[in-house]
Amino acid sequence: MRTTTTPRPPQEKTSHPRESEVRSYSRKFPAVFARGRGSFLYDEDGREYLDFFCGSGALNYGHNPPALKARLLDHIAADGLTHGLDLLTVAKREFLDALHDTVLAPRGLDHRVQFCGPTGTNAVEAALKLARKATGRRGTVSFYGGFHGVSAGSLAVTGNLEVRASLGLDPHGTVFVPYPEGPTGSFDTLAYLERMVADSASGNPPPAAVILETVQSDGGVYCAPPEFLRGLRDFTRRHGIVLIVDDIFAGCGRTGEFFSFEEAGITPDLVTLSKSISGYGLPMALLLIAPELDVWAPGEHSGTFRGNQLAFVTATAALGHWSDPDFLERLTANAGTLARFAARVTAEHGLPVRGRGLVAGVDTGDPERARRIQQRCFQDGLVVERCGRADEVLRVLPPLTIDEEDLARGLAVITAAISATEATAPGSEGVGHAAHVA
Repeated sequence: MRTTTTPRPPQEKTSHPRESEVRSYSRKFPAVFARGRGSFLYDEDGREYLDFFCGSGALNYGHNPPALKARLLDHIAADGLTHGLDLLTVAKREFLDALHDTVLAPRGLDHRVQFCGPTGTNAVEAALKLARKATGRRGTVSFYGGFHGVSAGSLAVTGNLEVRASLGLDPHGTVFVPYPEGPTGSFDTLAYLERMVADSASGNPPPAAVILETVQSDGGVYCAPPEFLRGLRDFTRRHGIVLIVDDIFAGCGRTGEFFSFEEAGITPDLVTLSKSISGYGLPMALLLIAPELDVWAPGEHSGTFRGNQLAFVTATAALGHWSDPDFLERLTANAGTLARFAARVTAEHGLPVRGRGLVAGVDTGDPERARRIQQRCFQDGLVVERCGRADEVLRVLPPLTIDEEDLARGLAVITAAISATEATAPGSEGVGHAAHVA
């Protein structure tokens, strides 16, 4: 029997009448995407888009990297497990061996690995629960501009009031303090924290944990200085506070090293990883736990899908990049190219640019201008997202594996879009700020 497809009204071409109003990215990028390869996305009409969005950080190695895809297809063809709860499986064992050999041991990390429900927010929930159990304390310190997820516990340590409001109640137990860098300038956060714990009348008992992103992505691409991170590690150690680094966005190479905290030379107590840990965009999340804090009872934090075997397979293959000299050389070169782009944008257009490694935030200071830049980039075949308190920052997020020519092409599209919006941008005559992309 022949089947026909009912034509859709124009407004339904990039949405489906059955899908909830909660959808977000499809409103910004009005296309129906069909496939991806390397640094490119393709819509159902065959149009090519250079991808500087990378699944919001879940596709650091690009779309369908061939070595990972081959390993995955071999696993499936051999009837390899797809689901394993927390059973020991061949795929899990191989991943843990590779993680130890390639990442943990070379960095002197003796952390244990907990597999959480396969979302970043579940790893954050596990970290907060474990910190409270291990210390016997309740409170948490988090930072202005931080984003840690949208489940109840994660929302409690997320600073965005609009996102927090979606919970429908007021989460408690978190003290928010200024990040060392932010829209209102620098702040001596360490002195504030020292005073808070030293003063018995501060109203805040010693917390169980301090949680932070070393690079705040959603907050506007603000980076914690290495000296601040070293001071924070010293502060938490002296006061028996668990230091949690949320490396869900900035980890897995985004800042130029596997972990974002390596530059500062610190060792956190707990580290959350998700997004690009599977290397293939498959759901996976884990929590790295300092051995003395691994006080869970069996099954105390569980989840039906904490054993995503397909993700283990691709994650193991992805870790191979970190012993590949060609990959490491390309990563360093690409970071240098992005830093030079940042300096040019500041010098020629007067816009601050912040970032590290392969993430840069172009701060337009104007949400409407940022929207127009994003829209023009999309029209010119580049997918790039916005972030910041009011979506005023263009977040440049190319694949780590992108080649030199495609990186230059994408940055040229952004530069042209910035130039095209200058004539009508409010305050475009203002004084620029120095770029800071390490």
